[in-house]
Amino acid sequence: MLNVLLADDHKIVRQGLRALLEQEPDMTVVAEAGTGRETVALARSHCPHVVVMDISMPDMNGIDATRVITTELSGVRVLAFSMESDRRFIVEVLKAGASGYVLKDSAFAELATAIRRVAANETYLGPRISDIIIREYLQRVPGDTVLTSSLLTPREREILQLIAAGKNAKEIASALEISIKTVENQRHTVMTKLDLFSIAELTKYAIREGLTTLT
Repeated sequence: MLNVLLADDHKIVRQGLRALLEQEPDMTVVAEAGTGRETVALARSHCPHVVVMDISMPDMNGIDATRVITTELSGVRVLAFSMESDRRFIVEVLKAGASGYVLKDSAFAELATAIRRVAANETYLGPRISDIIIREYLQRVPGDTVLTSSLLTPREREILQLIAAGKNAKEIASALEISIKTVENQRHTVMTKLDLFSIAELTKYAIREGLTTLT
């Protein structure tokens, strides 16, 4: 049975949610809170599986309450449940430790699904929340961002991968069946294109770009 704590400053909202959640065969509402401080106190005393947390509450807002709960009570998961669709609120409550975010105008079935997912130590973002975050992210990606695939030729990427794997010029030459001088020239070209001037920098770059992995 999943124990749920409802945190919302509107009593009618809590009553409606309680009535719906307690129709679910695997859920029970163990407590209700109308302020952030009350939510923290009840979370400490009941240690519910999931706190369904409104962000805008008096006394202590839901973001600060989430931060306290997730810091002090490692076994308690927080699911943000709010009318706020502004990216700033979404990001802040997730940074504070919330495991999911559902908008209040979503269907109840989505909330029930989110509670189960969060209780299972998964992260849940409603479809619209995911869309908001993705759109905001894409708007912030510089238009002139250049991928490694367009900066380097296929052979240069091969050489970069082998350098990042710890191979020396002789080993690279043998693997690619080219001369050591050619390897050195192409390594210099790669460094110039990427504006990197050491093997360590090349290795970090290759890992960051997904051309190789740490072993």
